[in-house]
Amino acid sequence: MKRLAIVLAFSVSALAQQPRVTNAKIENRPAGNLEATFHSLVAAQDAPVWVAYSVPAVPGHGDSCCWNDGYRGCGLEGRITTPVAAGPVLLEGSSTLVVLFRVANRAVEKVRMASAGCDLDAGGLPFIILDGVKPGESVALLSTLVTAKRDQALSAIAMHADPAAVASLLALAKNDPTPHIRGQALFWLAHRAGQKETAAITDAIANDPSTEVKKKAVFALQQLPKDEGIPLLIQLARTNKNAEVRKQAMFWLGQSKDPRAVSFFEEILGK
Repeated sequence: MKRLAIVLAFSVSALAQQPRVTNAKIENRPAGNLEATFHSLVAAQDAPVWVAYSVPAVPGHGDSCCWNDGYRGCGLEGRITTPVAAGPVLLEGSSTLVVLFRVANRAVEKVRMASAGCDLDAGGLPFIILDGVKPGESVALLSTLVTAKRDQALSAIAMHADPAAVASLLALAKNDPTPHIRGQALFWLAHRAGQKETAAITDAIANDPSTEVKKKAVFALQQLPKDEGIPLLIQLARTNKNAEVRKQAMFWLGQSKDPRAVSFFEEILGK
């Protein structure tokens, strides 16, 4: 009996990880090799369809959903036709991320993401759920879709709990040819707040050729936990040779209201 209860509990947990979809013709398919399966599916799809899968999310990333006139859910095609009453908000965020792709005319048109507990209205379109996706393969697929006009893929990468997500963000922050993508990758790295991530942000301030990327990197420092970010911002404000970097560092120090920032301003204003 105890063993049966464990099996039932596991089954309920597994079902809870599936996207919650209404107003759709749902089809489940095995993911297999995700990139091969996904590209094969896209190449065969002329009419619009939504494709989705679930992966473990960064703990505490928040409740990613839409809210519509008191109802909790996302209208993937612009409106909700089957409203769901608003439920409790998970203060610590969902542990599962749903990655969604709108596919039409044999191309990916949109990338979206939602928490597993978010109700999704597919607007009457077919909805294909890929089962058994490996998180590392998801990161690899999304990395191929990151462009200046589709940085939703970058946001989705950042929400993956898998270590491959950090490796992808580091590579994008350092090597992507687009300043916008490098800056966004730095922003998301700040939310991971590890030694490698902080080093990538400070390296961008020192070495990235784009002033806009440097400014975004300074903002990323402001997103770090205060015991890490404030000392680095003070150091930049004191010593960095780039006037825009110093200006940004002082701005974010002023916004922080941290006692160390106040002491720094008292010091420089008293000179």
